[in-house]
Formats: sequence, C-alpha cells, structure tokens
Amino acid sequence: MSAAQTADTGSSTGRRRLGRLVAVPVGGAMIAAGAWYARSGPFAAGTKEAPARTAAATALAQVTRGTLSARTMENGTLGYAGDYQVVNKAGGTVTRLPAVGQVISQGRVLYRVDGRPVVLLRGEVPVYRDLSWGTQGSDVRQLNAALVDLRYATKDEIDPDSDYFGRPTYYALKELQEAAGLEATGNLTLGQAVFVPAGRIRITKIIAVPGGTAAAGSVVLRASSTARQITVELSASRQSQVATGDKVTITLPNGKTSPGVVSSVGRVAVKADSGTTVDVRIKPLRPQTTGQLDQAPVQVSIVTDTVEDVLSVPVNALLALAGGGYAVEVVETDGRHRLIPVETGLFDDSGGKVEVTGDGLAAGQNIVVPST
Repeated sequence: MSAAQTADTGSSTGRRRLGRLVAVPVGGAMIAAGAWYARSGPFAAGTKEAPARTAAATALAQVTRGTLSARTMENGTLGYAGDYQVVNKAGGTVTRLPAVGQVISQGRVLYRVDGRPVVLLRGEVPVYRDLSWGTQGSDVRQLNAALVDLRYATKDEIDPDSDYFGRPTYYALKELQEAAGLEATGNLTLGQAVFVPAGRIRITKIIAVPGGTAAAGSVVLRASSTARQITVELSASRQSQVATGDKVTITLPNGKTSPGVVSSVGRVAVKADSGTTVDVRIKPLRPQTTGQLDQAPVQVSIVTDTVEDVLSVPVNALLALAGGGYAVEVVETDGRHRLIPVETGLFDDSGGKVEVTGDGLAAGQNIVVPST
C-alpha cells in the first residue's frame, strides 16, 4: 500500500509554485478500511455507495473551497537587525561610554574622548579624513544627507545627493557642532563623528574601558539597529522551499502570534551541530507586538506555497487504498456513505489540510474523519 504520493501539479488553478513530495500519515485502521472497500469493488462505477466499515470511532468534517497554503515550521531567534562595529578615530583617553541596551539616534553624542563629544551620524562610508569646504566624495554626500535628515538644512538648501562640501554644508555643520557641544568650526575634523548604517542604534557590547586609551582605529563598541528581526537557521537542503517575500506567522515567547515576511534567504551554507544551514532573515510586520526581548526563541510558520479556489479536506480524512491512491468517505444527506477516489495536491502540514480533486466531490459535503 502506498503511504506517499507526489503532489499533483497540473490540475489545480491558482498555483504559485510546484508542490512537493509529501508523506501522508494514515493510521492502520484507516488503511484497513480502504483495503476493504478496494476488495469489495466500490469503484467499478467511480462512486459506488457502500456502508462504512471502519472499526475506529469516527466524526464528520466538511469539504471546503478556498485558498490553501503549505507551511514549514521552523525555530527562530528574535532580536535586532544589523551588527555594527564602531571604530574610533579620535586620540586620547576614553572619558564616557554609553550603556549596553541604550538607544542613540544620529546627531547625538555616542561617546567622549578627552571630554570631547564623538557624534553619531548615518552613513555607509567610514570616516577616514577631515571634511571641509571644497572637499568632494561619497563621505561628503552622506554628511549632506545627515544634515538634511537632522533638519540643519532643507533639501532646497543642500541636495542630499550632492557629494560637494559647499557653503550650505559649512553653515549647517556649524549648527550641528554647536548643538553637540563641539567647537563650531564648520569643518568636520577626523574623530569628531562616526558613521554607522542606521539612523538609530542599540548598544550591544562595550569594548573600550573608561579611562583607557582611545587608540585610532580601535573598536570602541558594537551596536545593532533598532529594527526587529528573526533569524532562522534553515537546513540547506530546504533552501529552495523558502523565498524572499514569503509570508510567515511568528509565535512569540508569550504564545501570541504576529505576521512577518521573509526579507532574505542566505546563499552561503554554514556547517553547524545540527547540520548544514543557511540563514533566513524575517521582518516582523508588526514590530511593536514583538516586545523588547533580545535573542529570544520563537516559532516561525513560513508559507512556502499557495493555491487558490481549491477543494481541501483534513489530511486524516484520506483513506489509503489497497491498490494505491486515496479516497474520502462522503456521507450523503440521507445518511448513506460512499467512497470518492481523489488526487492530492498541496499539503498544509501546519493546518493539517490537503488539496483534493475527485469526480463527485463538492464543497460542503460531509466526510468521515477519525474521532479525536
């Protein structure tokens, strides 16, 4: 007897991607019932009426029509996106550092060296030189963008995409320096600011020591963004089953659920104790519901496939037949029972349902399932 069947990929409408080979668990009593019907020949006319002969207790479910999704359940870790190393460029003694867990926005003082502020600014390019009137480059472009973001200048005054340090940059920078407690020179001296690829950061680790030497080029601290993120270490063999944009349901440590979406799927496999894995990043769509826990374990149900406008039944309604294939036991309105052979399509392992097609099968029909 067959206990597995390849998903039908051509007969159903609304399919986004191909189905997968899925094993169907069918209990011994159900197999016996299917074998009895096969021997008695109820399929001579396709849907011959026959009385139920199952020994196990049964109940009724219904054939439904609608959208069905296949899901995979994975363990994940809830935390924050990004891992940034803040490299110091100022020389002297570290006189003040932030606390782990503290959130700091751009334009604010991140730490102090010899009592002088080092300001956090947003940008991808690490600071590596003095910036002054007449300089040009990608580092100037991110300075201009930061000054506009901080409202020390308008877009009409400074083009945030401009890579030129001109008069408007000079005067806007003086305002920033004055607000931060720096000498308002209008020139950004190396060591006065650090650029990090986030507008707000959350301190995750302090490396420097108050009173210690702030050597140029040394890492002072590490930080993340404040954006919530779930990381799943997915078996590399299942990488093709998950794609960017797939919808997910996140089960939080408090038992509540929250929606999310796959933001990236890793392409580089990493060997771990559990096998070879790739990292899958998930963005919560309602981050406010995820709380503030860091490195918290969560469960993630990832929608890997979807079909629309299809008939579906509970997986445990399938009867494995002695000659191969499956059937469902339909109960007519007058109480009579008959078997309808079906072909299976998409399986929703998480919801315990399966897409089915079969002559005479219709939404709303009552079908026999094992009693719970």
